[in-house]
Amino acid sequence: MNRLLSSQGVTVSYETYGKGPPLVLVHGAFSDHDTNWEFVKPILREQFTVHAVARRGRGETAATKGHSLTDEILDVVEVIQQIGEPVFLLGHSYGAHCSLGAAARVSALVRKLVLYEAAWPKVVSMEALACLEELAANRQWDAFALAFFRDSLFVPAEELEALRATELWRPIISDARASLGDLRALAVHEFSCERFRDVTCPVLLQIGSTSPRQLYVTDALAGVLPNARIEVLAGQAHEAMTTAPELYAQSVTRFLLD
Repeated sequence: MNRLLSSQGVTVSYETYGKGPPLVLVHGAFSDHDTNWEFVKPILREQFTVHAVARRGRGETAATKGHSLTDEILDVVEVIQQIGEPVFLLGHSYGAHCSLGAAARVSALVRKLVLYEAAWPKVVSMEALACLEELAANRQWDAFALAFFRDSLFVPAEELEALRATELWRPIISDARASLGDLRALAVHEFSCERFRDVTCPVLLQIGSTSPRQLYVTDALAGVLPNARIEVLAGQAHEAMTTAPELYAQSVTRFLLD
């Protein structure tokens, strides 16, 4: 793990591996710099020098309390600046918000941008957040994750039960405490697509064909970003890098290296 001390006085870490042009990965909630990319890592490392950012509370990055989404955007900015050359930038879910914000701040250092299903902040209602806070206070992390996926992302019950029966559920539960910080930050984040009209680099907006499209800012961003296109990942939902890693890696590689 590489580490830096940010201008905010926070230790930020990121893992580097592979060979080729630099690609910065920013993970979503209920995952970290390793688990979010576990299944695409062997493919991406053959094409890129990957810098996988560990967001707040993951890896060796400080587990701060009360941080904002903007704070994490600035963490990504400083990782990009430390790399010292223009990068490809990819963010998933909450990490897509961080990546978009970083691209707006250091546009000269972002060659191309990939955003996979950044959620509207309203996806986490105050009522839903209150329920999650109660579960967290009682350390009911399994119920916490179930409630979020079921009530906010509308994942069907049968799919959730199937997921809980796999080895993929354990790291989701392990990350639940850190993910509470993500959900708190997202719920109060003021998001406006209009802020990003000046992001002129090529942008790939990925969305799963089975995802509830209204939950995500994908279509709204496509209406304002001057150099963006949407790619629908056939048969996938919110986790194509896990459920269809070869398909996902092909989508990313084709866009970045074309």
